[in-house]
Amino acid sequence: MKRNSLSVVHNVDQSSPPGKQPKLGFCSSRNQTHEDTVLLDWGSLPHHVVLCIFQYLPLIDRARASSVCRRWNEVFHIPDLWRKFEFELNQSATSYFNSTHPDLIQQIIKKHAAHLQYVSFKVDSSTESAEAACDILSQLVNCSIQTLGLISTAKPSFMNVSKSHFVSALTVVFVNSKSLSSIKIEDTPVDDPSLKILVANNSDTLRRLKMSSCPYVSSDGILCVADHCQGLRELALNYYMLSDELLLALSSETHVNLEHLRIDVVSENPGQIEFHSIQKQSWDALIKHSPGVNVVMYFFLYEEELETFFKEDTPVTHLYFGRSVSKAVLGRIGLNCPGLIELVVCANGLQALDNELICIGEHCKNLTALGLSECEVSGSAFIEFVRLCGRRLTQLSVTEEVLSPDGDYSLDEIHAEVSKYLGRIWFPD
Repeated sequence: MKRNSLSVVHNVDQSSPPGKQPKLGFCSSRNQTHEDTVLLDWGSLPHHVVLCIFQYLPLIDRARASSVCRRWNEVFHIPDLWRKFEFELNQSATSYFNSTHPDLIQQIIKKHAAHLQYVSFKVDSSTESAEAACDILSQLVNCSIQTLGLISTAKPSFMNVSKSHFVSALTVVFVNSKSLSSIKIEDTPVDDPSLKILVANNSDTLRRLKMSSCPYVSSDGILCVADHCQGLRELALNYYMLSDELLLALSSETHVNLEHLRIDVVSENPGQIEFHSIQKQSWDALIKHSPGVNVVMYFFLYEEELETFFKEDTPVTHLYFGRSVSKAVLGRIGLNCPGLIELVVCANGLQALDNELICIGEHCKNLTALGLSECEVSGSAFIEFVRLCGRRLTQLSVTEEVLSPDGDYSLDEIHAEVSKYLGRIWFPD
């Protein structure tokens, strides 16, 4: 990157032939009788402007830019520039994103570790990348990190690392950072003892904990967090960790109102059909204590694995089905999920979902968003659903293949009727 300057010259020459056009970079005016020269020197830009630019640059480009001039080098070392940083680690032969150079990583840790507050590690599927992330975590002893994220662009990554190596590295951060407020450690071998260390050092500051697909964490580990972190507002976990005891702990008088509970429902074992059920009174206790909580459930199950769910009132607000879901389950959702706000169905069998969709429209009075794909709904039923929901339906994403024209409505008539009830122009995806 080279230092550049930009000159803009306003020149007036009334003797110029009337048909002659001004040269590129010049502007003529009959009202101007003097020449103005404005020189914009990129090297003299204010520090706060250069700082904003540097924050958008990848680390390698940021380092190169710091060698352009002394002022830019000064900005490169401003602590504010290093409060938020993402380490990108990968094996170049198997990854699509650029890796952070090891020498630059060491420079960051040496000079800017004390400034790091919002840190994330993005790794690919290789074990080497995850081990490199653990090595860096082990060096963050002079930090006061507030937000930590461990992100795998593809599995298994962290799960292939030695459990003791991972826990040891993570414990370094838990012990040395006394103000952790947001942690994302999904798909990792974190365990109950390491969570106890987290709680012991950050119980007053922890607000968000996302730890789905962590097989070494039990409900006891989550209970430890819930009992001691009174400021916890957002929690993400797998369904196998969810229990009546945990919901009651989150509903205790000493606990701050939970705002967001995300539950991933995934089979622990291939072919698993039976799942434990949560008692209605446990859900009721949570809603009574935190009436505004969003209960978000992601289902990655097959149809036969869903039979345990939605047989009685469930306070789910956001519901996503990543695989096929049966008519029977969708029918129960309409009857037993009155607080539903958003529903996404990625697939269904060949049977039309007319009655089930209308039932949802009739009973889910808070529904504002719907997504449908790889399923079938007749034009008449879909229009009736939209009529029931009206203009509160702010998001409606339905693929064209879902809608089945019938004797009453063609495809063009469907989108016209739907647009009328929504109060805006709408077309299927």
